[in-house]
Amino acid sequence: MIISKRSAAALCGLVATLAVGLFPPAASADEPSGKPAPKVDLVLDVSGSMRARDIDGQSRMAAAKQAFNEVLDAVPQEVELGIRTLGANYPGKDKKVGCEDTAQLYPVGPLDRTEAKTAVATLAPTGWTPIGPALLGAAKDLEGGDATRRIVLITDGEDTCAPLDPCEVAREIAAKGIHLVIDTLGLVPDAKTRRQLTCIAEATGGTYTSVQHTDELSGRVTQLVDRAADPVATPVATEGAARCAGAPELKAGLYSDREEFSEHRWYRVNVSPGQELRASVSVAADRAVDRDYGVLLRAVTVHGREIVRGSEAGDGRTDVISTGLRYPRPEADDDDAASAAEVVCVQVSNSFSAPDSVKTTPGLPVELTIQIVDSPDEPSDVAAFGLGRGWWLLGVLVLTGLVAGLLWGWVSRWRVAVWRTN
Repeated sequence: MIISKRSAAALCGLVATLAVGLFPPAASADEPSGKPAPKVDLVLDVSGSMRARDIDGQSRMAAAKQAFNEVLDAVPQEVELGIRTLGANYPGKDKKVGCEDTAQLYPVGPLDRTEAKTAVATLAPTGWTPIGPALLGAAKDLEGGDATRRIVLITDGEDTCAPLDPCEVAREIAAKGIHLVIDTLGLVPDAKTRRQLTCIAEATGGTYTSVQHTDELSGRVTQLVDRAADPVATPVATEGAARCAGAPELKAGLYSDREEFSEHRWYRVNVSPGQELRASVSVAADRAVDRDYGVLLRAVTVHGREIVRGSEAGDGRTDVISTGLRYPRPEADDDDAASAAEVVCVQVSNSFSAPDSVKTTPGLPVELTIQIVDSPDEPSDVAAFGLGRGWWLLGVLVLTGLVAGLLWGWVSRWRVAVWRTN
């Protein structure tokens, strides 16, 4: 009897354990996630110029609607998304009224895809292009909380509501320190539109993209929404020096800078024995540039001796060009001087040039990544293969060549002897 009770109790315990594993308690679903939902506000230009039919044989408005439908289908579940319009409601010629024409089409919050698509389908190109007021309205749409916030502006022209400069509006938003990023997309943009949208994006650390096709628009907007859901590290602004002696000291991290055309900039990194410096740099061509260009990344001692370099070159249109390097420092011996951290001077150079009609200021955007990791000591590591780790590889190559030469000579003499005999 006792055995039966124990067996029954054990069986009940096993069943309860399986039930908990297969069907977790409902209370866990009510627990807070700990991370606030990211917020995105899509700001769409619905001004009269969106009637132009120059995107894949259809109007800019039709291309935008098609792209929005694709974007709304792909929005991650955790993202709170809203839609704001500019120039959608007032068709008249009164500038004062037209420059107040911005409204929230769909409020920022959990997304109802059907409702959002229905709202976008009702839009028709109408009025002015009040970009500045629309950005101010979008910033208010995203107020509150500590979530990641991003505005994505889609327009086909520059602001028509001066003197409220949208670039100044973006700078004011950035100055509030609310970490709100504005990305801009220009539909078949002209030079003035490109300059204005670039300025807006740069003021808040966002990006500018020129769009010529519908798939480019939907793909880029989807990418930006995904970036809000899974934000990357924010670069720390720094300013390189003209010489290593006065260069800023960088720790491991991601840094941003601006470099003039064909300029050299220096940074300093401390590398201790047993550590490896891994550095990479990307230089963005955010304006029209000449066809041939390149970027050079060098690690140099404080005395000017080059340690290692990485370079990349290109020809034709590009958005960004990148290169990198690795410098492993061996373990120190008992010498105190050898065990001290070594100052490595990192040089970033570019060979970009621009046509006479293109402004060269401000400089080109530079993104520099610095990593300090343990120096590899396994031969399987790529850094271990090379003359930097010793001369054994060169010795193996010489020995292999010698043996191969002796064998070839012996075979040749044997063939000659056989030929003479016959």
